[in-house]
Amino acid sequence: MKTSQLLAGFHAVTARARHAPDTIEAVYADAQRRDKRMQTLLQQLQDKSVKVHLVNSERLGEIAGTLKHQGILAMASQLTQAQDLQEVFDDIEGPALFLVLDGVTDPHNLGACLRTADAAGVHAVLAPKDRAVGLSAVVQRVACGAAQTTPYLMVTNLARTLRELKALGVWIVGTDEEAEQTIDSVDLTMPTAWVMGAEGEGMRRLTRELCDVLVRIPMNGSVESLNVSVATGVCLFESVRQRGQKTVTAS
Repeated sequence: MKTSQLLAGFHAVTARARHAPDTIEAVYADAQRRDKRMQTLLQQLQDKSVKVHLVNSERLGEIAGTLKHQGILAMASQLTQAQDLQEVFDDIEGPALFLVLDGVTDPHNLGACLRTADAAGVHAVLAPKDRAVGLSAVVQRVACGAAQTTPYLMVTNLARTLRELKALGVWIVGTDEEAEQTIDSVDLTMPTAWVMGAEGEGMRRLTRELCDVLVRIPMNGSVESLNVSVATGVCLFESVRQRGQKTVTAS
């Protein structure tokens, strides 16, 4: 059965128009907005033969509900992304990089994590179905298009998935503010899966036990921890930094 989703805001609509314009069923734009940003997007949509309905702000509000739409909305069919780990691995070149979110249920945090994951070149984001949020319209907006380019796999059994990653040669690195080692003291140039726990609760016991190593982010100020999306960025880009240094050294 064909399902549709609502994309709200410039980033989400622009990303879909760039990557998969044929999946856009309808676009609704504020007829009163005539600024350059809106005109540029409308021209892009026209160039891709996407039909746009110019409507008043009241109609946009009815369609968007509680979503912040910035004057632009799109109804689009769901994108087809990799559905399992093997599909993801089939397309990987070089050392794999995964992000595992154990217990991140806030859509704003998930959206921010997806955006960071896309920027860092993560091959897929994994989360357990029972402790995660789906790709809602809020997630799509916060992710600024990253939800359409980075596979997000919600798995039934996270422990089993972590074991599958291990069998595929992936190093499981968990984050814990009490860990002895810091993120820059371990080798992240090998195939790696970063595991981030929920704020406050952290990772579940079994998830922690399945990690090959636990590391912490060095904290020199008065705060004891970082927001999960910020911590995700710090950890992922430590992998990017180390892999960049290895490439320079090898060349």
